[in-house]
Amino acid sequence: MSVLALILGDQLDPEYLGTLGLDRQRDSLLMVESRPASEKPASHIQRTTLFLSAMRHYAHDRRKEGWQVLYRDLHHESARGEIPEAIPEAIAESSANRVVCIQPGSRGLQQQLEEVCASAGVSLHIEDDPHFLCSPETFREWASGRKSLVMEYFYREQRRRHDILVDADGKPVGGTWNFDKENRKSFRTAPEIRPRRKLRRDAITKKVLADVNELLPNLPGSAGAAGNFNWPVTRKQALRLLEDFIEHHLASFGDFQDAMWTGEATLHHSLLAAALNLKLLNPREVLAEAVAAWESGAAPLNAVEGFVRQILGWREFIRGVYFFADADYAESNALQESGKLPKFYWDADTEMSCMASALGHVHENAYGHHIERLMVTGNFAMMVGVEPRQVLDWYLGMYADAVEWVTTPNTIGMALHADGGLVGSKPYAASGRYIDRMSNHCAGCRYDPKARRGEEACPFTVFFWDFLDRHEENFRTNPRMSMMLRNLDRIAADERDDIRQTADRLRHQFGMQD
Repeated sequence: MSVLALILGDQLDPEYLGTLGLDRQRDSLLMVESRPASEKPASHIQRTTLFLSAMRHYAHDRRKEGWQVLYRDLHHESARGEIPEAIPEAIAESSANRVVCIQPGSRGLQQQLEEVCASAGVSLHIEDDPHFLCSPETFREWASGRKSLVMEYFYREQRRRHDILVDADGKPVGGTWNFDKENRKSFRTAPEIRPRRKLRRDAITKKVLADVNELLPNLPGSAGAAGNFNWPVTRKQALRLLEDFIEHHLASFGDFQDAMWTGEATLHHSLLAAALNLKLLNPREVLAEAVAAWESGAAPLNAVEGFVRQILGWREFIRGVYFFADADYAESNALQESGKLPKFYWDADTEMSCMASALGHVHENAYGHHIERLMVTGNFAMMVGVEPRQVLDWYLGMYADAVEWVTTPNTIGMALHADGGLVGSKPYAASGRYIDRMSNHCAGCRYDPKARRGEEACPFTVFFWDFLDRHEENFRTNPRMSMMLRNLDRIAADERDDIRQTADRLRHQFGMQD
């Protein structure tokens, strides 16, 4: 009895073949490059290139090991459809009577697989994903019965469970679980950032770029985005990126993880999410390297703890939320927003310096660090009132590290507060003053971050107050919003009218109205 194993583009850990119990003499691997996956939603040219090049490298290495790989590239007829549609033909070619795979990071894709296999009359076995440090079942046990899901409490349990940065009594090293207050510094002068290691483009990556230009010519990205491609497409390259971060950036990561600076896209962030999400790296080895850097004195505790919180805490928490939430979570719209995504999200052409910088980083490199995503592009979309699904589709397509399980809760819950508070107990709304405090963007901007009405008013500041005004009734019962609402109450009625009018004018200017 032979088995057909479906290997998805974000499941490129060779150890998965052992998890699935495969026999290279008997079983076959199926890999599919699906054009719809790059076009719906529109996927940045670097994101598409990353996935396809990493997949082709994986297939090349498995063939060298003696595996039979049924690979459907962009030129193959199967590439015109969704991934599961390639299964019946592959079953016939391999004479398999059983399909296996690691649990997909997309609930919709898993449903499609179940339907296709049932229609083809073959059994489907889905194995739990061993990559993660908290299974969906374990998270559900933790989350069930709680009034709210607080990541900090989950994170502490993760630290204890995996014995990371805790002492023999299970208490946090350094005397506190969270060094977040120490990790909110901004740069006073232009930072000196060591350039990231350049990764070589081999023949496989060059062929992917040629295929993408030929067959998917309308993918988003700046004019030079393809030439900027520098993402790891093999495990060897991913390990080099990890080494570069630990050696040259981790020590400064903590202090400045929330800072922004014009012209500096990466600062001291790790850039490891894409490699982790494609399973070129394992979170256990990443955590071990970070902790070892603290133990050796190469990085301070606040930096290492902040990084551990991202990998062991937030990343695992968000995956847990994705599988814990209702199946229609991606369609959540608790604030009942209906606006169109502003047109400058697609070309970065805006007079707002902060948005031009953050969106420019995305269009040039399919990247933006977490504060640009949360407090610039996400914060603005929430406050201006964009329909959440449009924002989610943009995030899913435009960031190199975007996959459904991580991007959906981060966008719907964290950035947009569209889930009604499942992920965050309050919306992450902030005016232009926050951006002025955490960056140098406002110094060269035509808008005044302090002004909330008039031609020179900062759109972030205008929409911050307009957002509170529009949703005042929704937030009155939220104790964490009380200070903001007290400040709103101090604004005179005529000024609130001016803020509403300025907000409506800006929405029209941004192309948000039909």
